[in-house]
Amino acid sequence: MDRLGNGVDIESEGVWRDGSGVSEKDVMIKEPLLQKRINTTSQIALIGANVCPIESLDYEYYYAFFVLAGSNVILAAISAALCAYIAPAAAGSGIPEVKAYLNGVDAHEILAPSTLLVKIFGSIGGVSAGFVVGKEGPMVHTGACIASLLGQGGSRKYHLTWKWLKFFKNDRDRRDLITCGAAAGVATAFRAPVGGVLFALEEAASWWRSALLWRTFFTTAVVAVVLRTLIEYCRGGSCGLFGQGGLIMFDLSSAETTYSTADLLAVLVLGIIGGMFGSLYNYLVDKVLRTYSIINEKGAIFKVILVIIVSLLTSCCSYGLPWLGKCTACPPDLAEQCPTIGRSGNFKSFQCPPGHYNDLASLFLNTNDNAIRNLFSSNTENEFYYSSLFIFFTAIYILGVITYGIAIPSGLFIPVILAGASYGRLFGTLVRSVSDLDPGLFALLGAASFLGGTMRMTVSLCVILLELTNNLLMLPLVMLVLLASKTVADGFNKGVYDQIMKMKGLPFMEAHAEPYMKHFVASDVVSGPLVSFCGVEKVGNVIHALTITKHNGFPVIDEPPFSDAPELFGTVLRSHLVMLLSGKQFTKERITTGSETLRRFGAYDFAKAGSGKGLKVEDLDITQEEMEMYVDLHPITNASPYTVVETMSLAKAAVLFRELGLRHLCVVPKTPGRPPVIGILTRHDFTPEHVEHIMQLYPIFDHH
Repeated sequence: MDRLGNGVDIESEGVWRDGSGVSEKDVMIKEPLLQKRINTTSQIALIGANVCPIESLDYEYYYAFFVLAGSNVILAAISAALCAYIAPAAAGSGIPEVKAYLNGVDAHEILAPSTLLVKIFGSIGGVSAGFVVGKEGPMVHTGACIASLLGQGGSRKYHLTWKWLKFFKNDRDRRDLITCGAAAGVATAFRAPVGGVLFALEEAASWWRSALLWRTFFTTAVVAVVLRTLIEYCRGGSCGLFGQGGLIMFDLSSAETTYSTADLLAVLVLGIIGGMFGSLYNYLVDKVLRTYSIINEKGAIFKVILVIIVSLLTSCCSYGLPWLGKCTACPPDLAEQCPTIGRSGNFKSFQCPPGHYNDLASLFLNTNDNAIRNLFSSNTENEFYYSSLFIFFTAIYILGVITYGIAIPSGLFIPVILAGASYGRLFGTLVRSVSDLDPGLFALLGAASFLGGTMRMTVSLCVILLELTNNLLMLPLVMLVLLASKTVADGFNKGVYDQIMKMKGLPFMEAHAEPYMKHFVASDVVSGPLVSFCGVEKVGNVIHALTITKHNGFPVIDEPPFSDAPELFGTVLRSHLVMLLSGKQFTKERITTGSETLRRFGAYDFAKAGSGKGLKVEDLDITQEEMEMYVDLHPITNASPYTVVETMSLAKAAVLFRELGLRHLCVVPKTPGRPPVIGILTRHDFTPEHVEHIMQLYPIFDHH
């Protein structure tokens, strides 16, 4: 018989018995389906481990399930339709896309206004539909989208043409603004302002400097003040569940935090378990995402159908698994109401008699925040059965894997915290005989271990968890468990966000060069043929090059009579060439027109267009006569490009490219008498896929 941790069978305490030795209360507590029912047919059915009459599976329970499942399906379908038909880029967490953008990858529509709107309303629908997803990842993406929208102040389409926004019309300032937006999203989701700054530093930003530090700190400080104001305004309950707990969402400050050497060993074991579970979780998520991508490629309707199927499965688990739970007597002298009446609370009745609660229902049929509070609760050693914790962990683990990747905005933080807290509390209950730590603290450490095993963050997660729980005494243990889980998980695979970026084909560049790069030099990997322009080039040649290539940068080479010998003058961007051609500052003779060009255009005409709405080659109206004319490229050319000699190690070139945040790196010859430029290194040339092709030409090198 399943018993509580203290060895007392709660199902046999405090009941009266008749002459047969079996009381009515015994039956109701052991078999919640029989509550207020009379078996008139002697027919029975087995549901899990409970016995119930067949007639109890009647209209009342079917109706309750259909209401639950129907509501969830409607909300899920709306969220999926928004993602599938309006903004496909809004599906998923959004953190991998933001991380890639801050690394220099401008993927299609990831920060567009349509993505922002779908992210907000789709996330509301997805969380409300009962999916095992969180709002934290989508809030990071939302903050980045808002920041990007502010940085696109020159976009006439959205009527954002305020003069002060012109200061964000360059790549570095826009990147800084999006970094602040991502930090604000974390600070809002977890009510952890310092954790938001560290998240942006550790996980989001690829280039960090002191100016960006105080900017993100100022942003999250404003977030904290606004949150505090809204929480005070909503304290009376006028805003629903918003604001419960204040700025501390899961307060564990009252838990006794004393530990010994045995506790440290237990925490270390928990970290190892978290690393193994986390690496397995990442592996399964990767496989599921690849499977879903095959389904999603068939069309938008298939995306919606997949979401509906997962929604029905989630509803079946949420409604069906609590029937496997047992009714537990409410703890005496409890400060809060038991069983809970209403939509939130720690103790759900779910077919139990008065004064009893169903521990599985208290986890499944609750908000995610309240479920975490239940698992984190201290001084409640006997609140959950072993079997209930195991069932909840298994269900959340599997549902979290199959839910991430469907066409709804979904975050990973909440599923990971729920699963980690479940096995952490179960582990803490099992080792209670040798450990002095409260099971609620083990739940916190389990959540930390699973987060470290999946996301591979350390400093930011540590601070976020401490801000969430308001228990600074747990700092050494949280640090230990994060380091242990990350170390173990790194031996199996990469972090979940890195895997998602690779699967989506986002060419993310790591801060360090790969070991195999030291076997190559820069000239080995440059792609050809090289497309270059003269300082004063024929209009037709420029149009032809822009039409047949997708290059975003071209070298500009001066030749006589503009120089004594062919030499590299600089590099010019595709967008600048299109803008220059749109002004039609052409000449019939091959001469420079620098001063006239500068008078024709303003400095902000060449600023980066917002939302990909800049001019394209197809928008140009160039006549055949103009095709034979010349255009001076000198005024719009970057005359001081970064260059490397052809014999430079590819590893050093990769570090230079990454640290300086470059898009193009010119490769110049080592010896004179050759063309001034051999090729241009771009992000593509440093990707493993491109180097794989080079490796086929040099089979003696092993890149593993």
